[in-house]
Amino acid sequence: MPSKQVLEQKKLKVDELTKRLSEAVCGVLVNYRGINVEDDTKLRSSARARGVNYSIEKNTMLRFAINNTGLTELDSQLEGPTSIATSSDDIIAPAKVMCDFAKENECIEIKAGFIEGKVVDGATIKKIAELPPKEVLIGQVLRGLNSPISGLANVLNANLSGLARVLNAIAQKQSAA
Repeated sequence: MPSKQVLEQKKLKVDELTKRLSEAVCGVLVNYRGINVEDDTKLRSSARARGVNYSIEKNTMLRFAINNTGLTELDSQLEGPTSIATSSDDIIAPAKVMCDFAKENECIEIKAGFIEGKVVDGATIKKIAELPPKEVLIGQVLRGLNSPISGLANVLNANLSGLARVLNAIAQKQSAA
């Protein structure tokens, strides 16, 4: 039986994980079996640069935190070595960081994840990782909204310039006569 101090430390760890999962808008569970220290350091650095919280966790602690947050469907994914990447403000960042790293390193396997409290499978996480960044998506929407307005302005401008040419031709004709 573990001592009181060890149990207290484990409770604190579970509380910390529960808070992290409940504040996250996106999380990705990863099997990291076979990763070496150098690659793990690169992964952590890449995650930190994108504002992603990445850590290796014990399945038991993670299971308690997952159950505390209502993401019980992820329970089945907690077998073998498990790490988790989360973000509290960017839905795409954890998926992108982990999938980009998985492309370069065969030892990383995307298990599953969650997006805004809904559990998704590894294939969905990979699709999300392929989405362009938020700024690009906003630009595409704005360009789509701006396109009809620009077209209307060009049509109206063409009609006005045509009218100006006709009036100019009439004026020249009358002045010549």
